[in-house]
Amino acid sequence: MGEAPVFHNNDLHASITNGCYLKLKESEAIVVGNKTYVIGGLDDPASNGVRIFDKSTGEWVIPIILGTKPNGFKGHSMMLLNNDRILIIKHNSKSNDCVWFLEVDTRFVQEQKKKFGTEVVSWSKGVIGDAERPIVISGPSGVGKGTLINMLMKEFPTMFGFSVSHTTRAPREKEQSGVHYHFTNRDIMEEDIKAGKFLEFASVHGNLYGTSIEAVEVVADAGKRCILDIDVQGARSVRASSLEAIFIFICPPSFEELEKRLRARGTESEEVIQKRLRNAKAELEQGTSSGLFDHILVNDDLEACYERLKKILGLDGSTDATLKTPTEVFELPMEISLSKIDERIIINSENADQKVVLDLSSMKGGAPGRTRGLRMYPAGLHSDYNTDESV
Repeated sequence: MGEAPVFHNNDLHASITNGCYLKLKESEAIVVGNKTYVIGGLDDPASNGVRIFDKSTGEWVIPIILGTKPNGFKGHSMMLLNNDRILIIKHNSKSNDCVWFLEVDTRFVQEQKKKFGTEVVSWSKGVIGDAERPIVISGPSGVGKGTLINMLMKEFPTMFGFSVSHTTRAPREKEQSGVHYHFTNRDIMEEDIKAGKFLEFASVHGNLYGTSIEAVEVVADAGKRCILDIDVQGARSVRASSLEAIFIFICPPSFEELEKRLRARGTESEEVIQKRLRNAKAELEQGTSSGLFDHILVNDDLEACYERLKKILGLDGSTDATLKTPTEVFELPMEISLSKIDERIIINSENADQKVVLDLSSMKGGAPGRTRGLRMYPAGLHSDYNTDESV
């Protein structure tokens, strides 16, 4: 619990209605139902920049804050969207870092409120443009999925990227954090897992390993399509998450052929081979019968299997596989106000004859990852951009 530094409890909430937005000293407030969300002072360690006044209890609450938080900024405008998230536009910022969402009652936030038993909000950075859906590739050891991935990387070197996994084990010689793994301690990783920041994780020999949502988002931010080479159990976890991916299972033409390939390596003991075969049998049963995967590829001929993989990914020449041109970056004004027309947010300059349109019609994703599919472009003074409802 805490006390608001700017205004007093019922005096504030009684004077404004749902979706109403107020500019306050060093903070801004917006009403969602019986709760008033105050956003500002993002460098304040006590509140982390978000405070909630609950009219039903007459008390202030400092919520648990999830997602990637924005850096402290000077000045912002807000608007309530769909009664479940708050759109925040940073003043005096670049178009590629000005749009943020504070989710207050989305499905993800509702799930986290049940898990933590208290108020929860989650940040999500708005991203201009789309990202290609990540690719989850699974299959038993020895099936050739690593070879297929290497073929993709060789033919399309600028198109694909790998997420960097997290682990609680100590770095080995010459391993660099952020390159080979994100090395972290167990307490931090367990907290992040609890907060829904990981797509999948597992305990191996007493150490935690996992793929974070942020690690996949970073690959997309770089304009690349993320490949996740994970086991069936990991794929199941990813399928249950908010990540929209393509799930591909690679299997051998027969179990006997898989055993033959494993033995042909000549690098493992009989004990290790038998363990891999037991694991492979379980993975083949789960991967081919559960409906978990969108596509099942039989690797009976490497080149033919690779061509089928490229076709699934739209890389066989039947569709345009060129990289998307980055969206032009431009500056937003120092002082702005917002108005809304259908699925478009009109960003009005307070001090200049300038307007910018933020199109939300293709918005997708959200916390705990990015909100993508946004479009933003400067607009002239046209009659269809009515700003009488600016906030």
